[in-house]
Amino acid sequence: MRVIALDGPAGSGKSTIARRLADRLDLEYLDTGAMYRGVAFAALRRGVDPSDADAVTRIARDVELVVDDGGIRVDGSDASIEIRGPEVTRAVSIVAANPSVRAEMVSRQREWARTRGGGVLEGRDIGTVVFPDASLKVYLTASPEVRAARRSQEVTDLDYHTVAADLARRDALDQGRDSDPLRTADDAVVVDTTDLTIDAVLDRIVELLDG
Repeated sequence: MRVIALDGPAGSGKSTIARRLADRLDLEYLDTGAMYRGVAFAALRRGVDPSDADAVTRIARDVELVVDDGGIRVDGSDASIEIRGPEVTRAVSIVAANPSVRAEMVSRQREWARTRGGGVLEGRDIGTVVFPDASLKVYLTASPEVRAARRSQEVTDLDYHTVAADLARRDALDQGRDSDPLRTADDAVVVDTTDLTIDAVLDRIVELLDG
């Protein structure tokens, strides 16, 4: 099974790079962050407080999530746009810090890869928790300013300073949580995308695979 693990904080380029890399390698792609956002969306839609750990755990275990390159369906409904909205964005770090939710999502992510013989998976704990034996582990990073600028272009209803503050909040939550915090795997290759084009990052990763 060939698994390529791409980890890193928001705005580091994971999604764009992972999609392009999957196309180049003829592998399938999974955005694991969309799964946590899907659980957060399901909780909010059902009127459940994201900080209610037991209730959110129950949702994580029974919710139907279908993630593909075209988006995500939650319990049969297309939620591709809604999961990127500010309400879900504010809730997702709380949901993702729930150990029981993480255990359920990790199980689903591993099964996704097994049924496909591998793939390119991007998230925050792929190389450290989900697939510690991945064929290649890459940790993408970038300066806070560049990450905020990238994300503010994607989230057009929020200004740069609001996005920068939200990224700083999410970084603190993701890196400080007790369950599977965001960190660099010991054997991961760190690629700083601050001053690199998408093609340059892709070429670097392919070189690592070929090497």
